[in-house]
Amino acid sequence: MSGPLRTDPRIWRQAASVVLAAGWKGPGAAASSLPPAEGFRVLLLQRSSSQAFLPGAHVFPGGVLDRADLSADWLPIFAPHHKPPRFGLGPAPAQTATFPVVPISRPGAADGEAAALPDDVALRICAIREAFEEAGVLLLLPRGARHVPESQGSAPEFACALEPPPDVSAWRTRVRGDARHFLDLCAHLDCTPNIWALHAWSGWLTPFIGEKLRRFDTSFFLCCLSEPPPIQIDLAEVVNCRWSSPSEATESFLSKEIWLAHPQFYEIRRLENFASLSDLHKFCLEHALEGSERWLPINCVTADGMMIQLYPGDELYLEDSDFLEKVLSTEKKTEEIMKEGQKFHRLVHHHSHYYSIHVTVQSKGKHIYPKNYVVNKSHL
Repeated sequence: MSGPLRTDPRIWRQAASVVLAAGWKGPGAAASSLPPAEGFRVLLLQRSSSQAFLPGAHVFPGGVLDRADLSADWLPIFAPHHKPPRFGLGPAPAQTATFPVVPISRPGAADGEAAALPDDVALRICAIREAFEEAGVLLLLPRGARHVPESQGSAPEFACALEPPPDVSAWRTRVRGDARHFLDLCAHLDCTPNIWALHAWSGWLTPFIGEKLRRFDTSFFLCCLSEPPPIQIDLAEVVNCRWSSPSEATESFLSKEIWLAHPQFYEIRRLENFASLSDLHKFCLEHALEGSERWLPINCVTADGMMIQLYPGDELYLEDSDFLEKVLSTEKKTEEIMKEGQKFHRLVHHHSHYYSIHVTVQSKGKHIYPKNYVVNKSHL
């Protein structure tokens, strides 16, 4: 049996996150005897321990969609070169049936306010606004610059962040207080949010853990920057930051320097498939029309108290709404389940800083999944 989740629509909130991947020429690389890590770094922000959701975790910039991100007031900001509804983003990716069907309450919907922008435009604006609020990064383009779609086969042109204005702190305080001020900032700078630099990457729905946990429908975008912009964390929601290669982030997680939630760990491991920023950018451009997969993980607790997080395609994953609002459980131990199975798309949560990823299935479309990753037993 499948169908919509029987969930209060107010629980599910749309959100957006952007993975900022920047070209990197680190100091002292020539003096190191170690082989170079990936030729790019990603920005990780440490959330304050006082935050209700993922306290202390290292995450990508992002946050909840605001009604201002959907406002018709953006139309003149994008004019005259970029016209609605998609402002030059290209054709919308083909809509495919996805599970589950989640009732989403869009900002302003309760007031009968119609959204002026399509979801994939508004969510990009949301991710760009949040990158400014949390990290001081302005992913903006001068309005006089007409965006020309990048054609396949052309040399990749990486994005650049706009240099922050002298009064950036005052503007960020305003935007944090009211998201509508981000539109005012763009008008003040005569700039447009660089929505074209954000490539659809993945979608994650918060799995069920407990009745009181906030749940989000989060779209992940990826943005390739020619170089890392200066970061000014807000020291409120975000208390620290770092630029790390995917392999460095994994090592920092294992050594307990940082903590990554399951989606961030999965995405970090996925990014380890790319040796350079050019490879990553080329992959994004070639898959632009395919859209991204959107998953609701299912948590399964084993007899030895471990948790296995199941993703679509795994042989234990159930597309059944009766089982998606509670944690599954089994009388079998983790090792027994892993020995019995063959069709895997799962993350095994051994410990708060030790996860294993097991993937034996092919991705839908042409996206790339992480390689198998099994921690050494000495870590357990």
